[in-house]
Amino acid sequence: MKRPEDIKKIVLMYSGGLDTSVMLTWLKEHYPNSEVIAVAGDVGQGEELDGLEEKALATGASKVYVLDLKQEFVEDFIWATLKAGARYEREYLLGTAFARPVIAKHVAEIARREGADAICHGCTGKGNDQVRFELTFKHFCPGMHIIAPWRSWEIKSRDDAIAYAEARNIPLKIDHESNYSKDKNLWHLSHEGLDLEDPANEAPLDKPGFLELGLRPEDAPDQAAYVTIGFAQGIPVALDGEQLDGVALLERLNEIGGANGVGIDDLVENRVVGMKSRSVYENPAGRILHKAHDILESITLDRDTQHYKELIAARYAELVYYGQWYTPLREALDAFVDSTQRNVTGEVKIKLYKGNITGAGVTSPHSLWNEAFATFNEDDVYDQSDSEGFINLFGLSMKMQGLLREGQE
Repeated sequence: MKRPEDIKKIVLMYSGGLDTSVMLTWLKEHYPNSEVIAVAGDVGQGEELDGLEEKALATGASKVYVLDLKQEFVEDFIWATLKAGARYEREYLLGTAFARPVIAKHVAEIARREGADAICHGCTGKGNDQVRFELTFKHFCPGMHIIAPWRSWEIKSRDDAIAYAEARNIPLKIDHESNYSKDKNLWHLSHEGLDLEDPANEAPLDKPGFLELGLRPEDAPDQAAYVTIGFAQGIPVALDGEQLDGVALLERLNEIGGANGVGIDDLVENRVVGMKSRSVYENPAGRILHKAHDILESITLDRDTQHYKELIAARYAELVYYGQWYTPLREALDAFVDSTQRNVTGEVKIKLYKGNITGAGVTSPHSLWNEAFATFNEDDVYDQSDSEGFINLFGLSMKMQGLLREGQE
C-alpha cells in the first residue's frame, strides 16, 4: 500500500459528473504533491462531454485526455453481447456493464504510458462499477495502486458531495432536486436514486426532463412505425435497406424507438456486491435489436443449438455484469457464440407501437423453416404415421414408471 506522499502522478477516471468533479479537487487537497491527469472515454455521452476539458483543467488537472471509443465500444462490446443474446437476470441489457471494460482498458493504457503511480475512480463501495473497473485494471496493469475515495473519504452521500462542490465553487449541472444518478452511452441511459430507491414508487416518467431518449408509451403516436433491420452473421448492418456503421445505426434506432415509447425498463436487480437495487433504463435501440436478433435466430438456428445458446446467454450476461470481460471463459464463450452466428443473416421487420415491439416479418437465405414440412395443409413429404413410433420410444421411460406404479397399486 503506497503512502500519499509517495504518489506523484494520478490518473483520474473523469466524467465531469458530480463524483469525479468533486474528486479532482479532493485529490489536489489530499495528494498535494501529485499531478492529476484526467481521462474521459467517449462512449456516446453526447452533450455531457461539452466543456469537459476546460472544466478539468480549471479544477486542477494537469492534462486531460478525451478518448473517442464509440466505434470500439459498439463493434467489440455491444455486438458481442447482442450476438450472445445476453440479458442479465432476463431483462437488463447491460448498458453500463459492457461500457466499463472498454473505458478501463484505455485508462490503464494511459496510466502505464504516463508512468502513473495510481489510478483513481469515482465508484461507491456499494456499486457494481468499482468491481468492473478494478478487475480490468488487474488484467492490464496488475500492480497499479487504486484510489477509491468513496470507500474512505468524509463525504457520505450525494448531497454531501453537492455541498462540497458548492463550497469550493466547482461547477455542476445538477442540484439537490435533480440529483438522480445517471449513466448515458450509445446503448442506453440509466436513472437511479431519489424516489427510485423505493420499489413501491412508480417511476416518474411524466416528470419533465426525466426521460431523455424518448416518450412515455401513452404519449407516443397513434400510428405504428416500422423498421427493417439487416443482419450479417448476427451483426446489425443495415436499417431500412441502408448500410450503416454501428454507431449511426444505434443513434438512428434510438431516435425512432424513443419517439414510439419503446425500451423503457423499470428493474430491480441483484448487484455484484449482494444488495438489490432499482433502476430505470432507457434503451430503445437495444430492445429493438434484441427482439430482431431473437426473431432471426428462431428461423436460422437448429433446435438444440438454440436451446443450448439460451444457457450460454445467461452465463455470458453474468460475466459482463460481474466485470469479468477480460477472462478466458468470456473468450471461449465468444468462440461458441460466433460459431452459432454463421447463418444468422437476413432481414427482420419490426413494428413499434406505443411502447410495444413486435415482429412483422423475417427472411433469411439460411432459414430452416420449410413450408412443405410445417404446413397444416396436405403435403407429400411428411408421413404422419411415423409419429406413433416416435411417441412410443420417446415416452418409453414414462410408460415403465406408469407400469411400475400400477403394479404397486
